Amino acid sequence: MSRIRQERLLLIPIFAAILALALEHAILGAGQVASLLGAAALIAAIVVGSMRVAHHAEILAHKVGDPYGTMILTLSAVAVEVLILAIMMSNGSSPTLVRDTIYSAVMLDINGILGLAALLGGLKHGEQAYNDDSGKTYGVMILTAMGISMIVPEFIPRDRWQYYSVFTIGAMIALYALFLRMQVGTHSYFFSYSYPGRQAGRPWDRQDETPADSAPHAVKDEHEGSTLWSIGVILFGVVLIGVLAEVMSVLMDAGLEGTGAPVALTAILVAGISAAPEILTALRAALRNRMQAVVNIAMGASLSTVILTVPVMEAIALYTGQPFVMAMTPVQTTMVAITLVAAAINLNDGETNAIEGMTHFVLFATFIMLAFLGL
Repeated sequence: MSRIRQERLLLIPIFAAILALALEHAILGAGQVASLLGAAALIAAIVVGSMRVAHHAEILAHKVGDPYGTMILTLSAVAVEVLILAIMMSNGSSPTLVRDTIYSAVMLDINGILGLAALLGGLKHGEQAYNDDSGKTYGVMILTAMGISMIVPEFIPRDRWQYYSVFTIGAMIALYALFLRMQVGTHSYFFSYSYPGRQAGRPWDRQDETPADSAPHAVKDEHEGSTLWSIGVILFGVVLIGVLAEVMSVLMDAGLEGTGAPVALTAILVAGISAAPEILTALRAALRNRMQAVVNIAMGASLSTVILTVPVMEAIALYTGQPFVMAMTPVQTTMVAITLVAAAINLNDGETNAIEGMTHFVLFATFIMLAFLGL
């Protein structure tokens, strides 16, 4: 019963799902304003549900430590994003939604999360150290994955897209399989950092990098025996988010119909919903002077979004026979290139500062401005 009481916030998305299923047609009949208000309410409920999913992903992360902890958090966020995308695409959303969402997620993760965290952390702590091997590894993987899946498709003839989709799926799976082997195997030290005072051989917490085996008794008691419960809540939360996303997609399409709102707005919303827990976790880590966690979250989330979302959505396209537009526009390609070059320079020396954070945050502001301009 105590655990059920701790999940009382889940009542918000549960009641929202019940009301949405019962009142969907009534809301649609009430007009565009009512549809937009209903979609906004469901987005808020989805964020609450995703926060609970992320919370239990963090509980599991406490048990396993880095780099497994970061992987659990980013995978849970990507699962939410893929689910929402799949539902929205099944409802006939724009064929560019998948591309725009992946692009928006990369801009949000690298320029938004990493930029703001490095800026605030730099203003508070000065230079913040991390393992530069992680930044280099993430960067080259993101560049390769986005190049294969979102730049090269511009040159693929339309009558041969199926062949390249199959190749893309295989390439993404091969890249991620090798990356996982590195991340959790002999190269796991690439994604961790020994902060001053660390005792050799002791696991560290993903969020604030405190030793897991010397955590306060209250924290240890909270996590004790909670693995199955956390897994259950994560699975239930993902299903609940899927129900909410189904209705939200219908209401949003009805509310935005004829308004001339850019498709990128929907993509930014989807990316923001899945990234909401990561934003809070990364900012807390930066303010605690734990930049390694920020790099793992921001860069890891970007990589996971590209390398996991692409094969799932390409498989859906092959199944339905309807291809998505995956090739980025010239503006998007330029922004991604500038972002990855800036990240390669900034994440090359094992320390971040406020200036480096500001460069990425300005790029994020540029991305938002371009989105509102419809570019």
